[in-house]
Amino acid sequence: MRWDRFFDDLEDQLASEWEAERAALDTEAERLRLSRVVLAERLTQLAGGETPAACSFDLSDGTTLRAVVTGVGADWVALAPAEGAGAVIVPFASLLAIGLPHAELLRSARPVPARSPLADRLTFGFVLRDLVRRRAGVAVHLASGRVLTGTIDRAGADHLDLAVHEPGAPRRADEVSGYRLVPFASVAWIRADAAPALV
Repeated sequence: MRWDRFFDDLEDQLASEWEAERAALDTEAERLRLSRVVLAERLTQLAGGETPAACSFDLSDGTTLRAVVTGVGADWVALAPAEGAGAVIVPFASLLAIGLPHAELLRSARPVPARSPLADRLTFGFVLRDLVRRRAGVAVHLASGRVLTGTIDRAGADHLDLAVHEPGAPRRADEVSGYRLVPFASVAWIRADAAPALV
């Protein structure tokens, strides 16, 4: 009888050690998986779901936007602001912090299906070229805090040409008050009158 209890105790101890080792391996595997997660994947998770939660986005120009993620490209995120119409496009480099409920924070860290290779090719310049084609009015918010309104005439690899005019005015020669060449690096975010077709 005593030997039976002894072997039962040994068996329980081995099972407990095995479970502890397995839990440690699972924890280490999860840490390794999380170390490979990129911001685009987390934002993609926020865009998914039946009822995406509104988050607060702290941007490089000092603005805090309350918005829902509607699309994610290679280096930008599209937002539907809680206030106002249109769409907001923010380069990843302008995101300082994102405030969100704890449940959404955890959901955004879950494993995601593989992103489309096309999404990884949709750069900030690509989405701006869509706005050029659509002749959408924009407000370009610079990292300095200044706002330029008008229509994007051209979008290069790392800059855009902006015809400056009053918000809501059509892009006509007599409405344009000037032109600006704006490097992408100085753009904090862009509010477009109409959402790009890509989001």
